[in-house]
Amino acid sequence: MLYWVLKYIVVGPWLRVLFRPWVEGADHVPEQGGALLASNHLSFSDSFFLPLVVPRPITFLAKSDYFTGPGVKGFFTKLFFAGVGQVPVDRSGGRASEAAMRTGLRILGEGSLLGIYPEGTRSPNGTLYRGKTGVARMAMEAHVPIIPVAMINTYEIQPPGQVRPSLRRVGVRIGRPLDFSRYEGLENDRFVLRSVTDEVMYELMSLSGQEYVDMYATRAKELIADGSPADSRSMVDPD
Repeated sequence: MLYWVLKYIVVGPWLRVLFRPWVEGADHVPEQGGALLASNHLSFSDSFFLPLVVPRPITFLAKSDYFTGPGVKGFFTKLFFAGVGQVPVDRSGGRASEAAMRTGLRILGEGSLLGIYPEGTRSPNGTLYRGKTGVARMAMEAHVPIIPVAMINTYEIQPPGQVRPSLRRVGVRIGRPLDFSRYEGLENDRFVLRSVTDEVMYELMSLSGQEYVDMYATRAKELIADGSPADSRSMVDPD
């Protein structure tokens, strides 16, 4: 219930007035059944604007840190994320990744919409980076389509590190569902998973107009922290 209260009464009306969000391709989201919404990730606000323009509720796999903060602030942060249907997952890798995968498959198996950011983290500079193959594996195991979603101008209103968003119009461009049923039975083939993921990232690049760099965003952040370029001049990450 808190999800709908925030969307239509508390937060949503203010977002619509201040940022005048527009959406293209909303009809590409199925009215029922499970589907993966795979989006570029430019800003903390992405997880607010996407649910705002999609009629059906969306569940995101939120990092567990949002649910474990100390004190009063931590309590209200946990209450907010739990109340809007977000699910905590451990992103430390290894067994934690498998647990996150199972959680995502459960949500999709219930016929729900699952929001996921294939880059794994926010872009440090507005560039689109290499996707992680978890999005492909999850969609193939759950037998659901992947719907590419491009967030527009969210980096400009609130880049990483900026607390107060700038006032600027925001857009959401939703692409046609991608069906990968032709790869049924190949969920554990890493070459197929990479091919599917790259196809999703190509669609995101086309929808968003972002420059694409074949490097993981986590590596790009390291390079930027060291004062090195994190663009097409940089070394491509090995898989």
